[in-house]
Amino acid sequence: MPLSFGLRDEDNERINTAMKKIAELVFVPDWDETALNEQLKPLGTDLNAINSISADELVDFIARSKFDWANMEQFADVLVRISAKAGYESFRAKALALYNYIQGQSGTFSFDIMNKINGLK
Repeated sequence: MPLSFGLRDEDNERINTAMKKIAELVFVPDWDETALNEQLKPLGTDLNAINSISADELVDFIARSKFDWANMEQFADVLVRISAKAGYESFRAKALALYNYIQGQSGTFSFDIMNKINGLK
């Protein structure tokens, strides 16, 4: 077993935990931006940072942050939910970029992700 295996598990668990909390927050109709920013901190970002970077920069950030494919998809799902709130409409395009990245780089074709892509076009 490689030495980095345990670190990957720790990173994945940290990301999984943060994504669960984030998903719970944004699936409530009147979610709180402050609480969401607190949950985004362990991932090294916040709403303002996500809003200020391009879709390509976000994809690069997520890929470098060691998100697995499932967490990337969940993050994109969260971005879609956030994009419904005024001021965050650009998150829709960023979610689309993430879905396209997953579809192109994961090595497997997902009808679910393809439906999400088509729903955002």
